[in-house]
Amino acid sequence: MANGIRSDLAYRHASASPAVRPPARADGARELLYLSPGGAGRMHALAPLQNLGWSLRRAHDARAALRQLQSSPRLPHAVLIDLREGFEARDLDELGPALAAHNAGWIAGVAAAQLEHEAARRLIRDYCYDYVTLPCPEAVLHTVIGHAYGMAALACGADAHGAPGETGLDGMIGESEPIRALCRGLHKAAGTDAPVFIAGETGTGKELAAMAVHRHSHRARQPFVAINCGAIPHNLVQSELFGYERGAFTGAQQRKLGRIEMAHGGTLFLDEIGDLPLDSQASLLRFLQQGTIERLGGHEQVAVDVRIVSATHHDLDQAVADGKFRADLYHRLCVLRLRQPPLRERGGDIDLLADHALQRYAQETSRGIKGFSPCARLALHRHDWPGNVRELINRVRQAVVMAEGRYLTAADLHIGDAVVGAPMTLDEARDVATREAIERALQRNRGRLGESARELGVSRVTLYRLMQRLAMRGSEEALNEEAQA
Repeated sequence: MANGIRSDLAYRHASASPAVRPPARADGARELLYLSPGGAGRMHALAPLQNLGWSLRRAHDARAALRQLQSSPRLPHAVLIDLREGFEARDLDELGPALAAHNAGWIAGVAAAQLEHEAARRLIRDYCYDYVTLPCPEAVLHTVIGHAYGMAALACGADAHGAPGETGLDGMIGESEPIRALCRGLHKAAGTDAPVFIAGETGTGKELAAMAVHRHSHRARQPFVAINCGAIPHNLVQSELFGYERGAFTGAQQRKLGRIEMAHGGTLFLDEIGDLPLDSQASLLRFLQQGTIERLGGHEQVAVDVRIVSATHHDLDQAVADGKFRADLYHRLCVLRLRQPPLRERGGDIDLLADHALQRYAQETSRGIKGFSPCARLALHRHDWPGNVRELINRVRQAVVMAEGRYLTAADLHIGDAVVGAPMTLDEARDVATREAIERALQRNRGRLGESARELGVSRVTLYRLMQRLAMRGSEEALNEEAQA
């Protein structure tokens, strides 16, 4: 395998594309780790590789190899494991954590007779990108380790290139226009003390956005206090928000500060504000108007300086229309309004988030999960994600634990049968790209169809027809608008 066509193609692929050969160090050298678990090994035979741009390191055992890989987690490594000194099944167990490192491409160096041993075959089959029969020509070894290094560079490419998948705002991962627009809004909101309202579906990360506002504001050194208004019994909301004095009710044996008072000087995050009872809405409005609270059972007005950030998955406009939420409180809370986009609108962010979750949880198992299969990638993009980012992370974590193979499949993710099919045709891929371009244009132009059509370089009629053919949301309204024009 190492001396045939596969290695030749691997060498051309690794050397032709700069994306798989990022400079690992300031001097441009690439990291090659030599591991000889059975004995002293023969590292001297690798010395000529230094003239070809490799930085050689030695690891005496699995723990030492893991320490070296973890010492530079953002850099890819080729790892040559020399099995000629002997290799047993128990050695594979010890190697588990190192084999699972995302920044390592493993190559096995064996004696010809070792290919008959089950433990060596299992290591090569399940964990290595290639193997070589040692000793072998320098050029062949250079080709094979170059391939493994290139694959490791792809696996940790986001880290090796400065984590392009992160926006730089408190770990909010994403490159899509909706998430970039959100981050721009959060930066602007952080510079003021005005109340912020974050609308978004369940599981989109509204609390993470609220924390970002706090951490980038002048209140960052003060408390951030969060309360879920929907998780507290209605008869306890008042005491949780405003606190109480000793003797205010049976069981109140001492004074207790409420969440508002605990957040003095900092930020109070009211999650699921849409579930706040009407009587508590009136008390909260009074606080927002006067800047003071009165603990239950007390008569003293306590001044509190706090910035309010609220969020809910409910449609607050509809709740106001239905009389379930006070209009005056709505206008007090929604001074700055931001929208947390659902996962299905974030396009390529789905891959970034899935890869991030896989990298995070693959370390919990020693089975060397390497990535997602093509059917899993297709499933990730076709799923509607009603639970959004929370659902994605949970599905990936469950799949990492329960999967049988080295690559996660759509079945491992437990996403519907419809997605486990043939690869996309060119027409299907074209439709996906067209849908994404239209959605982004509509988001940038706040749903204004005429401006979106001009930006896309098509007529309004063409845009309407494309939206109808792709069964996009709003296509019926667009067609009605065209008919009336």
